[in-house]
Amino acid sequence: MRRIDGHVHLVGDGSSGSGCFLRMDWPHQKFLSRLMLKEAGISPGVLGRDLDAAYVERLVEQVREADLDAAVLLAQDLPHTESGDPIPEKSGFFVPNDYLLEVCERHPDLFIPAVSIHPARRDAMEELERCIDRGAKVVKLLPNCRDVDYADPRYRPFWERVTEAGLILLSHTGGEHTLPVLRPAFADPRLLEAPLEIGVTVIAAHAAGKSGLWDPDYTHTLIEMFERYPNLYADNSALCTLNRSHTIAKVLRAPVMDRIIHGSDFPVPVTGLGPLRHGHIDRATWQRSRDDRHPLQRDVRLKKAIGFPEETFTRLDALLSR
Repeated sequence: MRRIDGHVHLVGDGSSGSGCFLRMDWPHQKFLSRLMLKEAGISPGVLGRDLDAAYVERLVEQVREADLDAAVLLAQDLPHTESGDPIPEKSGFFVPNDYLLEVCERHPDLFIPAVSIHPARRDAMEELERCIDRGAKVVKLLPNCRDVDYADPRYRPFWERVTEAGLILLSHTGGEHTLPVLRPAFADPRLLEAPLEIGVTVIAAHAAGKSGLWDPDYTHTLIEMFERYPNLYADNSALCTLNRSHTIAKVLRAPVMDRIIHGSDFPVPVTGLGPLRHGHIDRATWQRSRDDRHPLQRDVRLKKAIGFPEETFTRLDALLSR
């Protein structure tokens, strides 16, 4: 089975005609963008000039040199109104499906395409079919940041087609502070029940943990849902950060571990300080991890040192092979 990083973001600035954008209207957005580029090993000087090409080049290098066989690469749709109108001004960044699929088609041995389709789009069903025809394997959504109510009865045909085509839904769960949040209540994993009951295989990103100090923590709710939904999984993406590392202890045990899938959340910085603070690794392990120049490899080594077993790295390949 392939060892897969199931949560890697594609990012661009549109410099190659990709259609991507990266919004940096506020000082904290500029700071986060530059921090993430530094983490990726990319000079912030490429912003607005050559980020599209530099980011893909760096990502290819990282996957090839890490203890991984492939990575799920994520598109990012825009928020939409209930009537289906896009709201680009409410989005921190945008990565269109066409660009994602083009990058994945250029590197089919390295990248697995995760398209992003807001089901309120007027062309949602047509876009879903088009993406299926081009090899999409995953649909990625952030319901709290994109205002997606999975239980809306208008979306049922969308979820039925996702199920029929064997696509996996990778859905953000838990708090979020790097993008504008439109519907905070949609961080609750119980929102996933509508597609789960239709039969969609769902991966709850970040295991529904809190991100900010005042966020609700939904991980226990998610764990309770595992008992009712055999088609529900979670990923451990971004759990090596300071703000999400408290979730590790809740998922690092049986039988919860049988539902966990490896993910990094690249380019979110992988510092290892969170696992160190909570006692999941010792200082020597943390110091060694700082020598890894590739964040994807640093995340793999930290997750292994924390105690995530080999099955978490290969479980996604088993789901994709169904």
